[in-house]
Amino acid sequence: MKDPDMGVPHLFRCPISLDLFTDPVTLCTGQTYDRSSIEKWLAAGNLTCPVTMQRLHDPSVVPNHTLRHLIERWLRLGREAGPDHFETIDPDRCLIALRHGLEAPESTLVDKVHMVGRVQVLSAESPLKCAAFLRLGFLPMLLELIFGNEDSRASSTPSPDQVHFVDQALSCTLQLLDFGELQCLNMLKEQSKLASFLALFEHGTVTIKISLCRLLETMSSSFETKELFTTLGHRLRLLRGMILLLHQNPEVSVVAIKAVSSLCSLESIREILLREGLIDGLLAYISRAKTQERAPAAPAAPSAMQLLEQLLGIEKAKKAILDDPQGITSALVETLFRVSDHGGSESAVNSLILLCCDSSEAREAALKAGVLTQLLLLLQSQCGDTTKTKARMLLKLLRSSKPYNMQ
Repeated sequence: MKDPDMGVPHLFRCPISLDLFTDPVTLCTGQTYDRSSIEKWLAAGNLTCPVTMQRLHDPSVVPNHTLRHLIERWLRLGREAGPDHFETIDPDRCLIALRHGLEAPESTLVDKVHMVGRVQVLSAESPLKCAAFLRLGFLPMLLELIFGNEDSRASSTPSPDQVHFVDQALSCTLQLLDFGELQCLNMLKEQSKLASFLALFEHGTVTIKISLCRLLETMSSSFETKELFTTLGHRLRLLRGMILLLHQNPEVSVVAIKAVSSLCSLESIREILLREGLIDGLLAYISRAKTQERAPAAPAAPSAMQLLEQLLGIEKAKKAILDDPQGITSALVETLFRVSDHGGSESAVNSLILLCCDSSEAREAALKAGVLTQLLLLLQSQCGDTTKTKARMLLKLLRSSKPYNMQ
């Protein structure tokens, strides 16, 4: 007999009884049933196929020897091959075993690295696998393993196995978060979990920091979790860390830009970021990116320029860029034409209009930096019509000695 705890594959169940076939037979419609179940159906006067509801022109049944042999082989292998056999036959059984292994106190860190590696591979296979992991509670479990670990808080120099585990576990978490259940992230309200997050954010490897930035972007982009940032403890420390990333490794700063852009949708968080030097961070990033147009940082330059444009609607942001001697020159004028290949020229032009419309100081700085030449090059390029229209507006503004009326 089959182990009662073993899941029965759908194709091995009779559509009428939903039990494992014992004597499968096939009707003229091609549908297979257990002999006893279909005989009762026919004996009750039914002349249709239970699944297709087609009228049976021939009520006779034919033994399905192929299916019967498959079931017998499945039962035999299930007894002889052990639990690994059911990874392909009953996926949930395999996934449940993985979860138990990850949660088991006796599992070593090396064991957990191996197991989370299997989760990473399986979750990348298909949305169905991800759905199964979510159904079995893997997302909160992974978050608990990552941020509920005292080792994450206690040591700024984690072991290679700890780093490998956290790296893979974060990758799995991000894959599963693409399919929802963001409420699990509210666990970061707990001070101990947030302390682990901050420790990893400040002392983790490049890949861990990239994953954490993506996690922050996901949190701040969702209605379900974005308000978490307004009540988050130690948020000042976290936001300062985000700004520092804009000055660091280009590979990290690319994802940090996206996370910061999402965070700026929250007014209270935007105010803190501006106060803590966000404008300086953006200017530094844009200036660095203009000399690395073929580097990994370059694709994020338009995102940084668009964020800068949005922020310049705030007086505090305008003042910050005007107070930086190189702000207009290095971050805006010198990149005006260069970023056209990446789609950021319109934001650069708009930013200059916002700065120059009521500041003679800004107009003078832009002219000294060669803005006229850059604008003429832009007008001769293949940028969009909207960008060219804005460029002409900026030219008109710079030639006028009167305050520019943007309306």
